[in-house]
Amino acid sequence: MATARMPAPGTPPDAHPPKAVLFDCDGVLADSEALAAITVAEDLSERFWPVTPEECQELFLGRAVPDMMPLIEQRFGRLPDDWPALLSARLTARMARDVVAVPGALETLRRLRAAGLPIACASNSSRAELRAKLGRLGIAGLFEGRVFSFEDVARPKPYPDMYEAAAAACGAAPAECVVVEDSLPGIRAGRAAGCRVLALVWEMPEALLRAQGAEPFRHMDELPALLGAA
Repeated sequence: MATARMPAPGTPPDAHPPKAVLFDCDGVLADSEALAAITVAEDLSERFWPVTPEECQELFLGRAVPDMMPLIEQRFGRLPDDWPALLSARLTARMARDVVAVPGALETLRRLRAAGLPIACASNSSRAELRAKLGRLGIAGLFEGRVFSFEDVARPKPYPDMYEAAAAACGAAPAECVVVEDSLPGIRAGRAAGCRVLALVWEMPEALLRAQGAEPFRHMDELPALLGAA
């Protein structure tokens, strides 16, 4: 006689194993947030608008490049119309050369795939930049084409469009999916789509992540147990 599967240790008692897991990329799979901040700071400083990588990371964490433009123009002045394309090309080249994986991320992806869980990637990066990161890390094939950039939906995060599309690509309703995020725009997008959201803690206070409706965790190695897929 079959026995009911018990939740893995660390899984909330009301949580069921998801039908799919939807991953952000930056700060979750690719350790790219600091690298992106350095690249943006270099670009703006070359335009005689001095700004530090730390300021860039605070201002732009989780934002798509087009959404960065009005924030920069409010602070520094008019940017060229082609600035988003120029910065995206610069970021793509930097990521293809230098990005590394978040500790534990690659093994976690492989464990989830071995457990039979569909996975998708949904990022506020451009399509080319996202392709460069996943290619550099050697994990693009794990998603079986279920990869979404801000260019693939009508609205970027914090709107729910990207996670709704990712859930549909996995053949699941958003309420049946878990989103793995690290930024406030991404958490808000996952919650707006109706997903359970797990938030990898970097420097953001856990209380702030919880206030946004996310469940904080500290290391990617913890994720399979939190999903009931250990």
